Amino acid sequence: MRFDTVWFNARLATLAPAADGLGIVHDGVIAARNGRIAFAGPVGDLPTGWDSLEKVDCEGRWVTPGLVDCHTHLVFGGDRAAEFEMRLNGASYEEIARAGGGIVSTVKATRAASEDDLVAGALPRLDHLIAEGCTTIEIKSGYGLELETEARMLRAARRLGRERPVTVVTTFLGAHALPPEANGGKDAYIDMVCREMLPVIAREGLADAVDAFCEGIAFSPAQTARVFETAEAHGLTIKLHADQLSNLHGAKLAAGFGALSADHLEYTDDEGAGAMAQAGTVAVLLPGAFYTLRETQLPPVDAFRRHGTRIALATDCNPGTSPLTSLLVAMNMGATLFRLTVEECIAGVTREAARALGKLDEIGTLEPGKACDLAIWDIERPAELVYRLGFNPLHARIWRGQ
Repeated sequence: MRFDTVWFNARLATLAPAADGLGIVHDGVIAARNGRIAFAGPVGDLPTGWDSLEKVDCEGRWVTPGLVDCHTHLVFGGDRAAEFEMRLNGASYEEIARAGGGIVSTVKATRAASEDDLVAGALPRLDHLIAEGCTTIEIKSGYGLELETEARMLRAARRLGRERPVTVVTTFLGAHALPPEANGGKDAYIDMVCREMLPVIAREGLADAVDAFCEGIAFSPAQTARVFETAEAHGLTIKLHADQLSNLHGAKLAAGFGALSADHLEYTDDEGAGAMAQAGTVAVLLPGAFYTLRETQLPPVDAFRRHGTRIALATDCNPGTSPLTSLLVAMNMGATLFRLTVEECIAGVTREAARALGKLDEIGTLEPGKACDLAIWDIERPAELVYRLGFNPLHARIWRGQ
C-alpha cells in the first residue's frame, strides 16, 4: 500500500468515539493519501508492504486532530475597547446595549466596511488561531442586520477560507440584535429576516447554518422559532445563542428543532440539558464571554454530564464580549472557570466541536476516511494543552494532508 505521507514515532490522541478517554496510542502512526487519513493507529498494525512518498519522524511528539473553533464572530468592523473600559467602570452588558453600544456599535462600523476591509481585519485574528493548530472555524454574520451587509460578511468569511489553508463554516445570524432603524419593532424585523434576508442567503449558498440570539435584550422564543421554521424550509441547519443572561428555555427550544448546538447556556435548567441530550444538540460553552462579562452563573456542567449532553468549547471571538483568539486559552478557561476535565476540554475543541458543526463525519478525530487535519505538539502529556496560559506548544499543523 502506498501513502502520500506517513507520520511515525508519534503519540496519538485519536479522540475516536469507540476508544476510551482520549483514544491514546503510543508508538503511533498516521498515514495520509489524497488529503485523507488512510491509517491511524499503532505502528504494528500498519499493512505489510506499505510505502510513502514522504516519511515524517515526529520524534515522540503528540498528535491530535486539528483544532475546531465552532463558535466565532471573526468578521466585523471596528473594535469595542471603549466598552471594555465602561465595563471596568461598572456598566453591565444590558446597560451598554440599551445606551446604543454593544452589538449596535459594531453594526455601524461593519456597515461602513467593504468586503476587502472585513477580510483584512479578520485575517490577523484567523492567523492567530491557525498558529495554535486550528484547522476548521465557524464564522457568523450578525453585524449587518440588513441584507447587503449580512451577505457581505458571509462573502468575506468564505474568502478567508480561500486565502488561508483552513476550512470555514459560515452561519447566518441576522437575528442577532435589533437594528436602530427598526425603532423597537422586533416582529417587523423578524419578518424581514424571514422574508427578505434568509431566502437570498440560502439561494446564494452563503450560509451553512442559521443562528439567533434568544434573550430578553434580543429576540423572544416565539420570534426565534419563526426564524428556525424559515431556516428549515430552506434546508439550513440550526444553532442558537441560548440562556446566556436568563432562562428563556432556549436550550429546550433548540433541541425541539434538532439544532446542531445551543451555545452559552449559563442559565439552562435540567429540563433543557435533558432535551439537548435526547436531541443530540451539543452544548457549546463559551468561557471567554463568561470571563469578559464577569458572569457568576455557571453553566450546568453537572447536568450535562448526568444527561450525557455533549460538551464543546469555542472562543466566541467577537469585538465586545469575548475578544479571544486562542482555543488554548479557551481550554484553560473551560477547566479553571467551569471545572471541565482535560479530556472534556480537548474533546471540546476537536471531536465535540466538529459534532457541533455537523462535521463529525469529516473532521474531529484521527480515523481512516476523515480529512487529514492534524496538530502536532511539543508536549509530554495532553494536560499541557489545557494547563498553560500564554504559551503555544504547536510544532506543526497539517490541513488536508499538507
